[in-house]
Amino acid sequence: MTRIVIIGGGPGGYEAALVGAQLGAEVTVVDCDGLGGASVLTDCVPSKTLIATAEVMTTFDSSYEELGIIVADDTPHVEQAARVVGVDLGKVNRRVKRLALAQSHDITASVTRAGARVLRGRGRLSGRQAMDGSRQVVVTAADGTEETLTADAVLIATGGHPREVPDAKPDGERILNWTQVYDLKELPEELIVVGSGVTGAEFAGAYQALGSRVTLVSSRDRVLPGEDPDAAAVLEDVFRRRGMNVMARSRAESAKRVGDRVEVTLADGRVISGTHCLMAVGAIPNSAGMGLEEAGVKLKDSGHIWTDKVSRTSAPGVYAAGDVTGVFALASVAAMQGRIAMYHFLGDAVAPLNLKTVSSNVFTDPEIATVGYTQADVDAGKIDAKVVKLPLLRNPRAKMQGIRDGFVKIFCRPGTGIVVGGCVVAPKASELIHPISIAVDNNLTVEQIAKAFTVYPSLSGSIAEVARQLHTRKSAGEA
Repeated sequence: MTRIVIIGGGPGGYEAALVGAQLGAEVTVVDCDGLGGASVLTDCVPSKTLIATAEVMTTFDSSYEELGIIVADDTPHVEQAARVVGVDLGKVNRRVKRLALAQSHDITASVTRAGARVLRGRGRLSGRQAMDGSRQVVVTAADGTEETLTADAVLIATGGHPREVPDAKPDGERILNWTQVYDLKELPEELIVVGSGVTGAEFAGAYQALGSRVTLVSSRDRVLPGEDPDAAAVLEDVFRRRGMNVMARSRAESAKRVGDRVEVTLADGRVISGTHCLMAVGAIPNSAGMGLEEAGVKLKDSGHIWTDKVSRTSAPGVYAAGDVTGVFALASVAAMQGRIAMYHFLGDAVAPLNLKTVSSNVFTDPEIATVGYTQADVDAGKIDAKVVKLPLLRNPRAKMQGIRDGFVKIFCRPGTGIVVGGCVVAPKASELIHPISIAVDNNLTVEQIAKAFTVYPSLSGSIAEVARQLHTRKSAGEA
């Protein structure tokens, strides 16, 4: 029987384990924290659970008056401006942790039920490939005992951890990274979020909705510098309109505790004060101390593992998946990389990883979902594409729900009308992007999207409307 050892139990690891076991291999998953990895225990599942509460708060605060909802308020007159709806952050965080653990237990049950073995400990590669092609993985348990496993193939799926600024070390109480916020018992009164990428923007928006006064410190010209510029502009406008202090072109150099407060010093000498500070300045791959380079695994300057499109590393018999590869920091991509690795090694039919069909989402309010080629690709001349953007303000369902912000944007090839990308900014954009993802993945045309029935009224109707606007005689290939 083919022996496979997977180091790391996140989406890349546990999805690979399920495939490997299904295809008849003897699979062992080595994991030190619990299956699901950071994605389930400290990242995606916890943050999106927190955001779910924030989403309810935002929807209520921004829409109840317009929709005609009356809230009975017995607040004393002198405090009439006080918020009617509040949040118990301790209760929210207890729910967050409970759901994360439940998800981890469900994944463990699925993996073991499939026939894979789960071994608690830290794994590392031992030396180079043996004469028979096998590899050895040394597993160190929490008590220091070691076990050596022999594998025909090894998959590295160890993920990453929060990057730290030397002069802004998290203490878990006032200066936090994104894994530590779930230990808070009370809502931060004044939260400084350093970093305006996806993680920073999501947490800034969530805590603003929960009731914190938020300052978002961005070293770039705008929030979400890696996302669609039109989408980022909408979100930044929403953040400012809701009272967030967004500081662009402001690089944080240090953060220190001063009593019960935190002072963040910027590169230009300005000092910002708050009750808490969340550092969201990127992640570092978990590739150190694993014997990778000694085993012939090539690392990038960033510490990420180099892989090809079927998840192979530079060392025969060693594959890698997920954030440790630096390919695309998404759970869905990690899972696909892990599955591809198993399909490839075990000789099953496999298609190489195609990042141009990946859909992703920023879980802010409104959400930002994208797939395929982007506005940046079009602007840089990487692809010739026609673009139409339709504001949601024109959508009847959006009007009914009091939705003012957002749009649908689709990119298609000028001659054929084949859909090559899209961006949706809306509530539940993560759901609305799916028909565009199907179009990109299957080379559908705007004509085909335009002719498909949509429910009236619905937000998805705007997708069909954009397709109709793109479906000119030229885009349909007619004379």
